Amino acid sequence: MNNKLNYFKVVVSTFICVLIGFLSTIAIQSVLHDWLAIINKPSFVVPDWIYSSLWLINFALIGIAAGIVWSRGLHHNWVKTALYHFGFQILLTAAWFLTFFEMKMLMVSFLLTVAIFTLLLFTFKWFKIVKPFAAYLLIPYMFWIAYTAVVNFEIWRLN
Repeated sequence: MNNKLNYFKVVVSTFICVLIGFLSTIAIQSVLHDWLAIINKPSFVVPDWIYSSLWLINFALIGIAAGIVWSRGLHHNWVKTALYHFGFQILLTAAWFLTFFEMKMLMVSFLLTVAIFTLLLFTFKWFKIVKPFAAYLLIPYMFWIAYTAVVNFEIWRLN
């Protein structure tokens, strides 16, 4: 493909990531108004509507990043490696939503955020090798996962 961006791959990967984010935030709506409303939370927790919006924005950014990397072609080993790390961290993120919101396993979900962040570091490294711009699109998500880890830990500690 000679370094050209395949917009179809960007659209598909963005759609998949936003769909995962949308389904995750829809799945937790009842918990946001029940369990999460009554537990102790740290003072720096963002309001629910901002929380859901930031997840969706981050899912869109990482979807665009994955599409850019995918556009480089799966025949490259470093593209496959980058997308392998990316896919695994997406699965862990989905697992985090389940363990935190549905199962209310706060310590397990905190450990998942640590694992997600670690995988994001590897994903960032490989995305940067493939296409630096794609790696830079992961930076807001890295900050968001770090923030989520701190909030998750504090909620576990306070409850």
